[in-house]
Amino acid sequence: MIVNLWLTSVRLIISKRLFGKMLGMPPAVGAARPPLDDADIPHFWRSLGLPGLIDVHTHFMPDNVLRKVRAYFDRFEEAGVSWSAFYRQDEEERLRLLRAFGVRRFTALLYPHRPDMAEWLNGWGAGFAARTPDCLRTATFFAEPSAARYVAEALSEGTRVFKAHIQVGGYDPRDPLLDPVWGMLAESATPVVVHCGSGPEPGRHTGPAAFGDVLARHPRLVAIVAHMGMPEYAEFLALAERHPAMLLDTTMAFTGFTEKSRPWPADLTPRLADLGDRILLGTDFPNIPYAYADQLSALVRLDLGDDWVRAVCHDNAARLFGL
Repeated sequence: MIVNLWLTSVRLIISKRLFGKMLGMPPAVGAARPPLDDADIPHFWRSLGLPGLIDVHTHFMPDNVLRKVRAYFDRFEEAGVSWSAFYRQDEEERLRLLRAFGVRRFTALLYPHRPDMAEWLNGWGAGFAARTPDCLRTATFFAEPSAARYVAEALSEGTRVFKAHIQVGGYDPRDPLLDPVWGMLAESATPVVVHCGSGPEPGRHTGPAAFGDVLARHPRLVAIVAHMGMPEYAEFLALAERHPAMLLDTTMAFTGFTEKSRPWPADLTPRLADLGDRILLGTDFPNIPYAYADQLSALVRLDLGDDWVRAVCHDNAARLFGL
């Protein structure tokens, strides 16, 4: 009898799911489970009824620049754990991996650490996007006199997203040289992924105060604050609540690796639900010290429901970029 009752229950569950699928209904809340590993990622997004993933925080860059980035992280440790990149394959293999995971669109976030570098990076980014149609064309800038000119050129040539790395660049985002840049991005509603939090190491101009001043001056700026503003989580959530055009990406936040050194405060989680339409999947692939699946599992563990995970992993970015 127990076996018969169990079989009946299973049949009812299957029938409900099939009926919901026929009506075009999304899967029931809680239907998705965290992916077991990278090979399990397609099952994860299919269980959510998604056509794939959109990752707004991935890095593709010239080989010599990537080697320097890797060297930095090879020396860096968090809570005594190495930050050496998990994915060290060549460019073609990294692209193959992302596509195998089911990432439909991604970025090639580039960033300069000195003047007279950004324009060269933008040229490389344009070439990469031309040969990689599933990459959103990406550009960057630095606080320098030529920034307004080359940002205007990048916009006119079809750039879809920019990257500003205030920590690495070491510049003040309020620098008058950048005022026309922020203005052009705001007027064109072109998203810019901004690393302005103080992790993994604080910079001279990181933290919510300096970039908060930029948002106050350019309230329509579509700024995607990277890493959920780590480690100033609460402050950047408050900034997003005050500025409706601001978004956040999930890069490295909530993962087991980050929880060891910069844990997410549990009392902030309900506020993530309220901002559910302004949080985007970001991973930092390939410069992460763990498997890609860990970021997705971390999102499920927040227990905010399948609709929230679905929006973060695909729908919010699809709407933002008109995909």
